[in-house]
Amino acid sequence: MNLWNRNFFSKKNTSQPDEPIEYQKSPITVDIHSHLLPGIDDGSADISQSIELIKIFEKMGYQKLITTPHVMGDFYRNTPEIIRAKLAELKIALQENQIQVEIEAAAEYYFDEWLIQKIEKEQEILTFGDNYLLFETAFMDMPKQFFAVIFEMQAQGIQPLFAHPERYHYLQNDFQLLTKIYEKGVKLQINLNSLNGYYGKGAKDLAERIIQLGWVSCLGSDCHKIGHLQHLHKSFEQPSFQKIPLDEMINHTITL
Repeated sequence: MNLWNRNFFSKKNTSQPDEPIEYQKSPITVDIHSHLLPGIDDGSADISQSIELIKIFEKMGYQKLITTPHVMGDFYRNTPEIIRAKLAELKIALQENQIQVEIEAAAEYYFDEWLIQKIEKEQEILTFGDNYLLFETAFMDMPKQFFAVIFEMQAQGIQPLFAHPERYHYLQNDFQLLTKIYEKGVKLQINLNSLNGYYGKGAKDLAERIIQLGWVSCLGSDCHKIGHLQHLHKSFEQPSFQKIPLDEMINHTITL
């Protein structure tokens, strides 16, 4: 499978925002999809950055965060044990800093051989809510085993939740393929910043189309750094955001 079409090492320091910081109360109180556990992927580098980011979430009115560190065979071989240990460490720091935001952890699994082996062997996979498994693929090419693995997930009672489908070039160029994915029962998670053009016109256009069709099941910040939070207010102001039935999103209905 041609899986490695992405630059994993292009992040900026979280302490350097893209432009003067402006925050607005969020209409969403639960975030699903972020990279806030310290030092285990390309998100927060340490506890201090994690605290800095979560303080901003709290300021924006978020009450619960389901953070989702990368799990990737060639880059971030995070296990449930590693993720749980980091979560416990972060929870202690939040308590010490009197931050009231609730935080739990699942993972964002990269669709690679490591994930396929886990599914085939029915090894432990970190899911959340009603057994949702957040996963991503390469940006340029769809994995050849995509539908076979999705079928196996569903046979095991796992609900596949596709992270930011609007950002994949192969879906921007082939809407019929996205239609097939949706019709196979795969739920779609849109990045909020896609709505304001942060990831480019292609992602914005496809996100708007997904919303127009009523296909979006979940919204996420995909927060790796302060800049991602700084831009969210622009998304809340978009006409496309106003069309989303927020009370029907997994963000609203989630239970842990």
